[in-house]
Amino acid sequence: MKRSYLLKGLAALAIVAMILSCDDENGDEPTPNPGGGDVSSYVISATVTVGESSSNYLIPVDDLTRGSVTTVNNGRETETGTYWVYYGVKYLYRLVYNKGEAGVSTSYVLNSEGKTSPRSNTYEIKRFTSYGFYDDYLITTSTGDLNDSNAENISGNDYIPKGFLINYIDVENQTIKSNTTEIWAENYFGDGEFVTFAGVEQVGSRIFTAPIPMGMSHYGVVVYENLIAYPDLVKTESGGTGSAAYTAGELQWTQYPDQAYIAIYPNMNFDPSERILIKTDKISYAAGRSASQYYQMVWAADNGDLYVFSPGYAKRMSDSRQQTTLPAGVVRIKNGENDFDSGYYYNLESQSGGCGFLCSWHIADDYFMLLMYDAQFEGGEDAPSATSLAIFKGETGKLTYVTGLPSSSTIASIGTMPYFEDGVAYIPILETGEDPAVYAINAATATASKGISVSATTITSVGKLSYYQ
Repeated sequence: MKRSYLLKGLAALAIVAMILSCDDENGDEPTPNPGGGDVSSYVISATVTVGESSSNYLIPVDDLTRGSVTTVNNGRETETGTYWVYYGVKYLYRLVYNKGEAGVSTSYVLNSEGKTSPRSNTYEIKRFTSYGFYDDYLITTSTGDLNDSNAENISGNDYIPKGFLINYIDVENQTIKSNTTEIWAENYFGDGEFVTFAGVEQVGSRIFTAPIPMGMSHYGVVVYENLIAYPDLVKTESGGTGSAAYTAGELQWTQYPDQAYIAIYPNMNFDPSERILIKTDKISYAAGRSASQYYQMVWAADNGDLYVFSPGYAKRMSDSRQQTTLPAGVVRIKNGENDFDSGYYYNLESQSGGCGFLCSWHIADDYFMLLMYDAQFEGGEDAPSATSLAIFKGETGKLTYVTGLPSSSTIASIGTMPYFEDGVAYIPILETGEDPAVYAINAATATASKGISVSATTITSVGKLSYYQ
């Protein structure tokens, strides 16, 4: 089953200043039926912001390629969410990230009348920085402190090691569980640094994920002191803000930016004893990043070949020793193999005028789409805006910019994960002074056409649901 899901847009401009309402839209929850859906509808999630207040609406529509729609008396009002994630065409999840605390997440189905209906259970999900699917599970992951009982008393201080925090949502049974066995993230590569995961990609029964080096925790600095390559990088005072905050005694960001790893697990248990770890020095680590979220850069083509993209994010680091010298690029793992394809590598910066990218996605066959930055990364600087899309063809290695999009100067934001259908990616784009709209991107021709627009502040997701009797 092709799993399509869409993330929230990068930013929002308040372009509507009215209070909009919707109908109650009650409906019974359908019983899942593997035989197929009897009624189907595209679903647009749109947010209306008035002042500091925001409401979200789920709006069923028949066509994404034309027309317009409003939230007035049309759709189901919901709370806002961080991610709107589709599990195939059966379920839509509203995942909530509450600044590191547990957030209440919900899911929805399509009822027999073609309207969205909430399912019975809600979920309190631990902090997460990435997610993906494995069989009938929606998996969220992050890295955090392990149990205090693992702290080592060294020189009168308790140092708590880092480990993986994994949530498993059973999409059919509406249950959630977390990993009960501690899985250490410390010294993951043998160099003293801890990691976090970016993405979960299933190929057959195996999971592929990109472990992203995060530097050395307080625990790592003390326990693996002999592995510190640059002692002067250890922080002597606290500072930074948000996801870039740090405290004295840790070493923030990796000391080894010119390499990338992929971890291969036989199943979703993430058992370290069963892990295969492979490394390449052709690209930097494979993750796009926005604040605390790590965007997946590991995607399987339809033939099972796995493409690993690196946006060159480490070029942004302030210290030259932590900046990658490698351009944004892509490597490959052939289907069924346990190592990188030694003959496959493409320099994507050379085809983009020096630009990296924020996100990548698989559309169909060996076509991938990239959300491109508008300028090169500069050390210590904020990321540039990302207002262009490009299509990458895996077999030929060619990167082609998409034509037919609005002018970059008028684009306020582009959604960070599209919905895919029949070789077309449907993605929300917000132009300054205009209603947000869905654009259809044809992978084979790298052309865009404007589709349905919504009278709202932003479109937060687009996808498709079917009713199962």
